[in-house]
Amino acid sequence: MLEGKVALVTGGGSGIGRSTALAFAEEGAKVVVADIVVNGGEQTVRTIKENGGEAVFVKTDVSKANEVKALIEKAVDTYGRLDCAFNNAGIEGEISPLQMHSEEGWDRVININLKGVWLCMKHEIPQMLKQGGGAIVNTASIAGLTGLGPVSYVASKHGVVGMTRAAALENAKSGIRVNAVCPASIHTPMVESAMKAGPEIKAFIENMQPMGRIGQPEEVAQATVWLCSDAASFVTGHALPVDGGLMAQ
Repeated sequence: MLEGKVALVTGGGSGIGRSTALAFAEEGAKVVVADIVVNGGEQTVRTIKENGGEAVFVKTDVSKANEVKALIEKAVDTYGRLDCAFNNAGIEGEISPLQMHSEEGWDRVININLKGVWLCMKHEIPQMLKQGGGAIVNTASIAGLTGLGPVSYVASKHGVVGMTRAAALENAKSGIRVNAVCPASIHTPMVESAMKAGPEIKAFIENMQPMGRIGQPEEVAQATVWLCSDAASFVTGHALPVDGGLMAQ
């Protein structure tokens, strides 16, 4: 589905990011893997290469403008273009009521989850405009469609959904499609950490999806690959739940 294309994945060192980087490679794309955690990102690249794909790792803090700019430049310098971007890096942040949130914790979540996505698109879109098109997918969450979750996380993910729609409309005639995936509970380090908070939290996370299970990172990856592919050529500005039916309730 992505033969001959170049794809970027932020937060590609684990979880949904790693699974999507592997899926991009399996579909024929050359992959630029970005993460702030070096070991995880390099492992993703090794796995892609071991399976016959092409990939490069770039250590990146998506909340830093100079690092994001350097990331996009590295992608283009290495592979000559940028066709697909999966802006996925994010954190959960403080799990506490609104009034208990620290200002530092709030700023960190917004800087990574929301500003980070904006910075990525800010530098991806000009390159895609030069090429005459491209596809961007941002990782939001069901927390971007509901009020379910810590307030800073919910605010950041609502922002991602809104920014995705605005960017899609701005670029609708330029050949650049911008969409978002909105996962529910997925087997990732973030969710696994939350499940350790206690048996009640674990049971809630496991049972919140009507399908009666937690999703797999590969299931989000396949949705992302489709949104980036020509099969989704008339899809833009969409926030796609990958949620086992949760948003249908």
